[in-house]
Amino acid sequence: MPVPTPTRYIDHPADVAFAARALAGGAVVVAAFGNFYAVVSRPDAETVGRVNLAKGRPADQVGSVTAVADRIPSMFDWSRISPRLPERRVRQLMDALYGAGPFGFRGPAADRLPTHLTRYDRGVRTAQVIAPGTGCLSNAFFAHATAEAGVDHLYITSANRSRHLTGADEEPAHWKADAIAADFAHLPDLVVLAHRDEAAARAAYPRHLPTSVTLLSFHLPEGEWEEPPVLIVDRHGSLHVDDVRRAAAPLGLQVRLGAGAGRRLRVRAYAKALV
Repeated sequence: MPVPTPTRYIDHPADVAFAARALAGGAVVVAAFGNFYAVVSRPDAETVGRVNLAKGRPADQVGSVTAVADRIPSMFDWSRISPRLPERRVRQLMDALYGAGPFGFRGPAADRLPTHLTRYDRGVRTAQVIAPGTGCLSNAFFAHATAEAGVDHLYITSANRSRHLTGADEEPAHWKADAIAADFAHLPDLVVLAHRDEAAARAAYPRHLPTSVTLLSFHLPEGEWEEPPVLIVDRHGSLHVDDVRRAAAPLGLQVRLGAGAGRRLRVRAYAKALV
């Protein structure tokens, strides 16, 4: 059966308020996110596990975090970054890259973040913070949702089914609301907050592909830092690494591709032509 076009929109305050209340009550929300979509829920372990299973992942797979822009720095423990990497420079780079559009940073996790939203890498407990960019309307939804749920962060994951479920080599994120709604039609409490105009949303971010965000890490242990400081692209996604380097260079920071980022993520193709 065809999936009806979503009737709730990210630019409609009543729809945003409805979705925020639903999320606080445990619902799963597909939200317009920059130039594509993301799946968002409460950050408790039970809800995160349910979303993982709905995607075809193991229930205990570690999740990512999102938050309103002014709360993003508090997701990290800045006392645990190398003294060779000034906090001021990293926060300036965050402002630049989140100001441009969807992006992700991974760094030392704040102590209050739960274990199911953090993971150890090179002996450092890290958090992965994915945000849509300061200009995205989804920030208003995040503000409403965190207030309704009584938290300062939310769980976020890519808007797709797991490749382990579908058998595909790669499952790119969705940039069409009806398609991601169809993938999650088995969730009875699914709420979709769609872009009013998906083509306009993509056009608003000409330097970003409509796929999962590029992810930059800054948590290397002290013994692994270089001079000048080098940040690692863990995932080469929406924003090209050359654009990341252009933002980092004026701050005296260098950027290089990590071992798993040699191939840039694909954009999802649909059977029908783009409109």
